[in-house]
Amino acid sequence: MRISQMQVWVMGSAWRNLTFLQLTTDEGLVGVSEARISNRTQALLGYLEEAKSRYILGTDPFRIEQTVLRMFRDDYGRVGQIVATAIALVEIACWDIIGKATNRAVYELLGGAVRDRIKAYANGWYQVPRTPDAFAEAAKAAVAKGYRALKFDPFGPGWYELDRKERLLSISLVEAVRAAVGPDVELLIEMHGRFSPAMAIRIARELEPFDPTWVEEPVPADNIAALAKVAQQVRIPVATGERLHHKYEFRELFERQACDIIQPDITECCGLLETKKIAAMADMYYMTVAPHNVAGPVATATALHFAACTTNFKIQEHFNDFTEPHTRQCASGCPPVVDGYFPLPNGPGLGVTLNLDVIQAHPPNYGHFNLFAEDWQKRQANPPR
Repeated sequence: MRISQMQVWVMGSAWRNLTFLQLTTDEGLVGVSEARISNRTQALLGYLEEAKSRYILGTDPFRIEQTVLRMFRDDYGRVGQIVATAIALVEIACWDIIGKATNRAVYELLGGAVRDRIKAYANGWYQVPRTPDAFAEAAKAAVAKGYRALKFDPFGPGWYELDRKERLLSISLVEAVRAAVGPDVELLIEMHGRFSPAMAIRIARELEPFDPTWVEEPVPADNIAALAKVAQQVRIPVATGERLHHKYEFRELFERQACDIIQPDITECCGLLETKKIAAMADMYYMTVAPHNVAGPVATATALHFAACTTNFKIQEHFNDFTEPHTRQCASGCPPVVDGYFPLPNGPGLGVTLNLDVIQAHPPNYGHFNLFAEDWQKRQANPPR
């Protein structure tokens, strides 16, 4: 069996583009995958086109390790977000093909289920003004959808430091959400790499009364030593990792024990096997894994297959109950969240099917989504210049 065709489609939405890849074999089997790469979709498309004849067409979809090695090594340049995402798209589509060829779900091929359901948390639910009342009402609406864990960034466009007024407002938003949802709903506080270590430590201490499950990416992602400084001085667990793209970039994080929960994005981290390896490395340090997931139903299904068969999995991020309907309708087969949990995904393969009519009806949005702009939480990209 050989891969004979590669097709790529991009679907737009208010604040993100979803890139879908489809591989077809000479025996007629089809594998699909999906990624969302922030503000860099065209760069990803360019690399995929360059890699198409070099690494993809003519290859055996069962030889995943070899294909990943070639894409990772043979261009000689260091692998960053663009290449790691392209590798992931190809790798995941190959797993989908293998599952269909063997009539097995992907998680069965990766070791089999270690749990019967997959804990979920909601993100993107707070597309409202930054007021305590607005955040409280949005949180109650998310809980009414069945979620028992909510993640949010209350810090506006903050960068390095917040003045006293902004800091107190941000803390008041967390206080309001906790009061609205009660003690039994988990709160996960996203910091988006905004703060200096000193400010991150101060804010984390002020958040302690509200019992967050974690603080996420408290400092920018480029300095593991700074992150370790924070982790050593706060009593809330620290989560990070969505902007690391392969096991070599995670190495220092583990060696310094600079966090408690890792958050690799499977679709930007060279795929399922690489993320399984990273999870195994984390397990040596008794760290848990909560995969980052800001894409649509195909990427979500991919994350569920990983979660099903990974022993140190913690909880799965999910946006699509709080986005436009077409971001759910673009593919069928991804299970919904029920009472705070996903059921195990079905096979064969990933168990999802693209709806090309929906995808092609929503062209790409090449505006700029900026997490450091005023009112970014309302999830609207600025128009392209």
